[in-house]
Amino acid sequence: METTRVTTPFGRRPLTLGMLASQMMVGEIEHDRSIEKWKLFRALCEAKPLLGVSDRALAVLNALLSFYPHSHLSTENGLVVFPSNTQLSLRTHGMAETTLRRHLAALVETGLLIRKDSPNGKRYARKDRAGEINEAFGFSLAPLVARAGEIEGLAAQVVAERLHLQQMRERMTLCRRDIAKLIETAVEEGVSGNWGQIYLQFRGLVAAVPRVASAAILAPVLDEMEMLREEIVNCLEMQMKMQKSDGNDGHFGRHIQNSNPDFIPELEPAHEKEPGENPVEEPRRRFEPPKAFPLGMVLTACPEISAYGPGGAISSWREMMTAAVVLRSMLGVSPSAYQQACEVLGPENAAAVMACILERGGQINSAGGYLRDLTRRAERGEFSLGPMIMALLRANGHALGKVG
Repeated sequence: METTRVTTPFGRRPLTLGMLASQMMVGEIEHDRSIEKWKLFRALCEAKPLLGVSDRALAVLNALLSFYPHSHLSTENGLVVFPSNTQLSLRTHGMAETTLRRHLAALVETGLLIRKDSPNGKRYARKDRAGEINEAFGFSLAPLVARAGEIEGLAAQVVAERLHLQQMRERMTLCRRDIAKLIETAVEEGVSGNWGQIYLQFRGLVAAVPRVASAAILAPVLDEMEMLREEIVNCLEMQMKMQKSDGNDGHFGRHIQNSNPDFIPELEPAHEKEPGENPVEEPRRRFEPPKAFPLGMVLTACPEISAYGPGGAISSWREMMTAAVVLRSMLGVSPSAYQQACEVLGPENAAAVMACILERGGQINSAGGYLRDLTRRAERGEFSLGPMIMALLRANGHALGKVG
């Protein structure tokens, strides 16, 4: 039977106030108290971050519990187990004896076990004539019974915090997806606004989240991200209301023309024909080029074109379009194909398409044929640059990077 007297450790091991406090707490256990041992062990596994106990120490405790012959821990059945280190090593899958001793000491220091050492330090049980254990020396599991309520409360706290963190990560993922698609929609529809700057702000928030983040780190970033989403939605709602009140289907930017008086679309003759090309073309219908994308967003999606700018960098649309002309020549795109793209897409967007072609170079066999195909599709209203830019942003890990 479990006794309540104070016990001191064998040999040179000191008695600490923490050990004494654990023994006093054990003396307050109700006589009829009974705890299901494996249920309590599962709660211990949940609560281990708050208890400061390691996985290996829990493996040793699991082995000790396996030596307890009953399913419920109770004072009536005794609470001392007395396996040798050799037996413990076998049940911990061959753990070295020095490691075993270290983790046993950790369990004692955290107040989950009490050493009940014999006069010679050996672990054994003394039985009476009826074969019942009269007294045992080894490790007392009584602290587990005394602290069962505390352990279960800590486990519930850990589970609640984990659920809260999971919910925050889900909210973060949904918010990031919403913002990325809202920006894409705004740019595609030509909604007025500094979308390049908004996108960079969004990227800054995403980059602020480490791969493994706690709820305390996620909370302020999530608040800022949700505020940004609300601002974008309000902006889009305002534009839709203005569109409805104006009754003009082209309000979202089709009446806005891009003009750059300093830009010369091509530095070579504009109407050079390729061999075999029909010299007589049907006059194309008038096509108003769409609004240009923010330069910062294009350079983020297509960083490789910067090497073709003056001095190996691009800081303006003029430098971007100059780099596109150099790139056109390098990729073998005819002047007429590029000139046609400038007329249909606009000079800025044509340069952006060339940057996209360079970025996807390994997937495109003929840059000139690909550009002509995109131009024809754009004339029919079947191609838009937005999805291509957004796809490259996602491929480069800028728009929808993973968290936690």
